[in-house]
Amino acid sequence: MVSVLLQNYCQRVVIPKGNTKTILNGIDLGVSQGEQVAIVGSSGAGKTSLLKALVFASEPSSGQVFFNELNPWLSSSIVRHKLRRLVSFVPQEPSFPLRQSVYNAVLAGCLPTTNLLTSLVSLIYPRNVDAITEVLHKFQLSDKIANRVDQLSGGERQRVSLARALISDASLWTIDEPLSGLDPKLADTVIKTLRDHAKQKEITFVCTLHQVEFALRYFPRIVGIKGGNLAFDLPVKKVTSSLLEDTYERHVKC
Repeated sequence: MVSVLLQNYCQRVVIPKGNTKTILNGIDLGVSQGEQVAIVGSSGAGKTSLLKALVFASEPSSGQVFFNELNPWLSSSIVRHKLRRLVSFVPQEPSFPLRQSVYNAVLAGCLPTTNLLTSLVSLIYPRNVDAITEVLHKFQLSDKIANRVDQLSGGERQRVSLARALISDASLWTIDEPLSGLDPKLADTVIKTLRDHAKQKEITFVCTLHQVEFALRYFPRIVGIKGGNLAFDLPVKKVTSSLLEDTYERHVKC
């Protein structure tokens, strides 16, 4: 299991003409072991950057991150590598090797905790076929197991990357916009599958969502971000329409 803490976390990037832009500003945020948290906010607010901060994808400009009470950036690269084995980060637009099969794409979720010999043997003698078929079935993709990933639609590729998270041994999921491009019925199935599996396995689950209604329906804790700043961090029952409207700067139905 995994807990993460950001303290006064700032992230700045260089923009044209040598100027800098602050994309995360003084973030104080803790996520306890087994928690399920939705991050909401408008496009460009810093949702994806916040997800990446939680998995120490890049060193902060200032402030600190603690992962299971260790500061990865004050630890050796070997320690950081071991800590990253506990993480499954799923981007909004996953990339896969050309001509890779769906089976191998999902099996890659096991690689961080699989030794080299077993990984090589699996290229010749497929393993975990039943388990991979099962997770693909959860996302209505079991009939695609022998297909190449580049033959799938964008939404199907996204679900393959989610299946890869499900089959992994990760203790922390950070998932960026898993419902983009999905119809409401399929989106409902996907988010319930992720939520229920995370709860069953006591996985720490942090997810960005553009669809506020799904965040309010399925997550006990909502974090709002606006312009790189933390707008609110509340139990779902305390999230009001006015809070959401201020975060999005438009009318939001709660």
